[in-house]
Amino acid sequence: MRNCRLLNVACRPPGVLLAGLAVWALLDCAALGLSAASAPFTIDQVLSLPTPDNLVASPAGLTIAWTFNERGVRNVYAADAPGFVPRRLTAYTEDDGQELTQLSFSPDGRTVLYVRGGDHGSNRPVDPPNPAASTTPPRVQVWSVSVGGGTPTLLGDCDEPELSPDGRQVACVRDRRIWFVPADGSKPRATDAAFFSRGTSQGPVWSPDGRTLAFVANRGDHSFIGLFSPGRPIRYLAPSTSRDSMPAWSADGTKIAFLRQPGVGGTPRPPLAEPESTWTVMVSGIEASPHDTGHDADATAVLTSGESPADLILRNPNGIGFQWAADDTLIFLSYRDGWPHLYALAHPGAGRRPMLLTPGPFMVEQFTLTPDRRFVVYNANTGGERYDFDRRHLFKVAVTGGTPVPLTTGSGIEWSPVVLADGQTLAFLKADLRQPPLPAVVPLAGGGATTVGGSHVPPAFPASQLVVPEPVTFRATDGVDAHGQLFLPSGFEGRRPAVVYVHGGGPRQMLLRWHYRWEYANDYAMNQYLASRGFVVLAVNYRLSVGYGQTFQFPPRTGARGASEYLDVLAAGRYLQKRADVDPRRIGVWGASYGGYLTALALGRNSDVFAAGVDIHGVHDRLPAVNAGQLAHALVGDGLTEADLRQALKVEYESSPISAVATWKSPVLLIHGDDDRTVDFRQTIDLGRRLRERGVKVEELVLPDDVHDPLLWRNWIRSLTAAGEFFERTLMTARR
Repeated sequence: MRNCRLLNVACRPPGVLLAGLAVWALLDCAALGLSAASAPFTIDQVLSLPTPDNLVASPAGLTIAWTFNERGVRNVYAADAPGFVPRRLTAYTEDDGQELTQLSFSPDGRTVLYVRGGDHGSNRPVDPPNPAASTTPPRVQVWSVSVGGGTPTLLGDCDEPELSPDGRQVACVRDRRIWFVPADGSKPRATDAAFFSRGTSQGPVWSPDGRTLAFVANRGDHSFIGLFSPGRPIRYLAPSTSRDSMPAWSADGTKIAFLRQPGVGGTPRPPLAEPESTWTVMVSGIEASPHDTGHDADATAVLTSGESPADLILRNPNGIGFQWAADDTLIFLSYRDGWPHLYALAHPGAGRRPMLLTPGPFMVEQFTLTPDRRFVVYNANTGGERYDFDRRHLFKVAVTGGTPVPLTTGSGIEWSPVVLADGQTLAFLKADLRQPPLPAVVPLAGGGATTVGGSHVPPAFPASQLVVPEPVTFRATDGVDAHGQLFLPSGFEGRRPAVVYVHGGGPRQMLLRWHYRWEYANDYAMNQYLASRGFVVLAVNYRLSVGYGQTFQFPPRTGARGASEYLDVLAAGRYLQKRADVDPRRIGVWGASYGGYLTALALGRNSDVFAAGVDIHGVHDRLPAVNAGQLAHALVGDGLTEADLRQALKVEYESSPISAVATWKSPVLLIHGDDDRTVDFRQTIDLGRRLRERGVKVEELVLPDDVHDPLLWRNWIRSLTAAGEFFERTLMTARR
């Protein structure tokens, strides 16, 4: 009877015989073209997958640790070579919405540190979220737990923990200042910051000898890299009017590399101009003795975005991500040839040229170094299989160059690589069609991968019932080819209703398998669920998506500057309309965040194509607040004019869904958590009121106290269940 649960089979009049219920079920299913043998699954079942994250390897010994989110219950796990049998280190039992993040090992490998609480994916860090509506205020806290088991120890109320090289104290951030707390938990309630620095302090990083702490001293419109050593005044590395960040110590502690970007100011830029992306990598030599006195240290520019026509890596989700490798070599990501690739800069200095390590038309996304720092292990959307551009596989390459060696192949995806202390074993996370994301290990010298933690996949998880998505391309009206994955339902006949799924974030990429980010793994699960119910589903990777090169990821006139990426969403809808297996009158659209924004644009601009939609915490009004300073500069013609502002406001308004309310006819379900720190809840209030004023059918689901991507598993169930039922009512059973 569960097969037709959403068709109200369970609501037949009481007293009807079981056989009669079976007849009703078959009648309802037959009316929708559903084969009785196809046995759809529930949202609860497909969302029951365990979600691993935060994978780390011990610097001593052969142990890995990670977090599992199992139906909202988050815990830290560990496993040892050679068997890698998972064991739970913490004993949390509730779906309470408290994140577990930032895992790290102590230098001796005996202890794991982690942060519990907070909303680390938000744009506005304020008070810790309280999605479970606890009467006790939640906190963001650093904890430690022995890898051998035992009760976790509270170290302090703070964030961004950085354990000292001797393992005795933790530098962390609280109230935007650096604090020190003992690593043994003997003083968990420190009352004073470690040192005073004007402005705010963040990003602590210990020197290899543990004598000096580098940090970012943020002054608002500019920032410095500060160095703190006990008993000495704070020193700054080449202080300037720029914004400096991301300090990284060389292995011997004699150098620090950091990122430099322009400070706030300069001639006002036209609002429709592309955002500024210039950057420089600086390297500063550090005094051999922390007890020497001296002035602020100098630094040399060793790398700049100005060396290439366009290097927009800072607008990529993973940024430049530089690390120090062996032999005084700096490893970093760059768009120098139109793709995000790994480069090596040996003995960095002015005038030296970086060496490309990963040539080819593909994207490098994540990377790590082997313990000896002589090899880079990375994942990329390339390989020997067809359609690997919509997957991820692992490779290794020497920091001195050479031909990259594949470490994983096939039709799955692999990510988050870490190398164990022996330099012989690689741990990573992986997923394929039937298997949801899980940890795995493989010999670094090559061989077959071993999955870790498969027993955590619930027996009811519908692995055998998942459809195989296939890649498709379709052309927008301006000639751009967009990409997507098509989920075709099995066991159905006739023209089917269809749904376009629009991912969030902009710079993301939906894949042919379970996604490596937990929120998009949930969305992938929802697309599988809709396919099991008989919907044809098309997940669209619109322009702005990563994985297809610089031109596709950084096109002109996107977002508030013209929403050109919407043309790809419209192309996806029209592609479905032309398919022989789709009813062109019954096409829906859904997405969250940026996907919610594009969903709202689709419903407002093209209700003739999209018959219904689910908009989850989308932005609907992209008009910025024009402050008095901008207006004053425009009135005197300083870099821009009043006409520039008027034109920008016009374009930003026309790029907003609120501008298309007059042509919005299709029903919509609006879903939003009212403690969203990324998209203001007001965006949903405003759109809902505008639509109701014009007679558009609006349904809503509000998640009190939850954030942008719900922290509570039960809120994911509520949201996606509501979305599924909405599409069943508006597209599956309705005829337009």
